[in-house]
Amino acid sequence: MPQHGPWQTRMRKISNHGSLRVAKVAYPLGLCVGVFIYVAYIKWHRATATQAFFSITRAAPGARWGQQAHSPLGTAADGHEVFYGIMFDAGSTGTRVHVFQFTRPPRETPTLTHETFKALKPGLSAYADDVEKSAQGIRELLDVAKQDIPFDFWKATPLVLKATAGLRLLPGEKAQKLLQKVKEVFKASPFLVGDDCVSIMNGTDEGVSAWITINFLTGSLKTPGGSSVGMLDLGGGSTQIAFLPRVEGTLQASPPGYLTALRMFNRTYKLYSYSYLGLGLMSARLAILGGVEGQPAKDGKELVSPCLSPSFKGEWEHAEVTYRVSGQKAAASLHELCAARVSEVLQNRVHRTEEVKHVDFYAFSYYYDLAAGVGLIDAEKGGSLVVGDFEIAAKYVCRTLETQPQSSPFSCMDLTYVSLLLQEFGFPRSKVLKLTRKIDNVETSWALGAIFHYIDSLNRQKSPAS
Repeated sequence: MPQHGPWQTRMRKISNHGSLRVAKVAYPLGLCVGVFIYVAYIKWHRATATQAFFSITRAAPGARWGQQAHSPLGTAADGHEVFYGIMFDAGSTGTRVHVFQFTRPPRETPTLTHETFKALKPGLSAYADDVEKSAQGIRELLDVAKQDIPFDFWKATPLVLKATAGLRLLPGEKAQKLLQKVKEVFKASPFLVGDDCVSIMNGTDEGVSAWITINFLTGSLKTPGGSSVGMLDLGGGSTQIAFLPRVEGTLQASPPGYLTALRMFNRTYKLYSYSYLGLGLMSARLAILGGVEGQPAKDGKELVSPCLSPSFKGEWEHAEVTYRVSGQKAAASLHELCAARVSEVLQNRVHRTEEVKHVDFYAFSYYYDLAAGVGLIDAEKGGSLVVGDFEIAAKYVCRTLETQPQSSPFSCMDLTYVSLLLQEFGFPRSKVLKLTRKIDNVETSWALGAIFHYIDSLNRQKSPAS
């Protein structure tokens, strides 16, 4: 092994010390350069964000909701408008937030590119006697919107709450105090809040908004004069029907209050839309049983119905009232007796239109649940059926209940009711209905239609000439 001389050893030591000194200088220098680059990037990003913010708030009417080079989903959106809307659905059993992201290609109608959804229980009406407590849940749902919507878009994103049956049933003063509290929380948020940001929806608005949703998701609103689809919704307390008449006779024959003018995309639609309060599935059950909405049975009397199994005895709770119910011995078939009773309840309650025979209809809510429950459609995917399928299912279930009481004592009653309700509307037994919960993975609820209509009306206010 070669021996190193003293000068070689000294040179190696000098070299090592030199490397150490360079490292001591280079490390902090590199750190400074890194920090400088990071700060420069942040400033550039802030400048870009500020520019994007002003593009939203100062945009021309044709692009007033701003543009974004990439959507939050990471897909290229060059030249496309991107905008958001937040809709709170304050129902009787819970409060739900929908955060919608829309994209509009140049000179085209918008499309929905993303939805975020979260629900909290109980409903707002549960806080009628402790209004302050209602604010916590509202703030929690607002946080969902803050996390989902880019900061640059907050100030231009409309925030709206619409309450349905739960608040409608509260005494007026209590309902208004709850709505006022929500409005205070909304006003303190960073989103776009108007004076009409909080309200109680009426049934017709629900039907119209659901019609917008289904026609928006099916693309029917994109083509002026194109064929649209009708909407059937069956809730617990009310049921809605909405479609766009094409026949002048339908417009002429419609009773007062059944026609609603709707303005969307600079076009006006004259919709046939009506909400039947008291004909929702749960309210109809009570009527078929002979009870009165919101009132216990007199002297705790048992409600007897030909629509229940003859051997059935039990309790049923509706609108916080518990009723004792039972079946009765049948002299004829269960379905026959039940159909006669349901017909009495529906007599002269529903307006019939001939045109529904020729319009494609989608049906939601309890229509879907009942059909899925007896295997008429796939419980997950939905499907199509004919109106007569409900009658066939009703006859089968009623016949089964005559001898074998089941876990769903109201199934004979419910299926018979839906079958006759649809026929009262004017649908023939051969009419095909499409039942679905989602289209393109988006819930077919009124919330999408309501926020979209709200945004469209804001645009018209900003640009009256359009």
